Amino acid sequence: MRRETAYKLAGRRHDHPVVGAGIDKQREIRFKKLPPGQVEHALRALSMLKGLQVERGNSEYALIVHYSVLDYSLESLEDALREAGFALDNTLYSKLVRALVYFCEETQRHNLESPERLLKQSNEVYVQAWDHHVHGDHDETPPDLREYK
Repeated sequence: MRRETAYKLAGRRHDHPVVGAGIDKQREIRFKKLPPGQVEHALRALSMLKGLQVERGNSEYALIVHYSVLDYSLESLEDALREAGFALDNTLYSKLVRALVYFCEETQRHNLESPERLLKQSNEVYVQAWDHHVHGDHDETPPDLREYK
């Protein structure tokens, strides 16, 4: 039995409810102090991207970005900034936070793109498939002889 058939028989839907699924992210991108003026240049460059909102952070060397995880990821944004020549903060704290955020966003994107799995209703698939299947299992014994009296 194909997986799609099993999903349909179990009553599962393939579309994911993206409303309220936590796909809108707010992240901080930190820059090094040198070279000077790179934060303003990065602010202008990132503000040109569609679906991405950029604002100044709490620090003078930080930017806050707002995006949907379906459109962007922090890893892709930071990789693009590095390729453009920007120097990002490389302290141990930033590296740890960055690695955790990369992993979480990659996992969330993978889960959103994959179909739902059959977990608790897997037996319903076989029950419904048996009901729809033409089979020859029919007891020819009369009902009054089937029961023990």
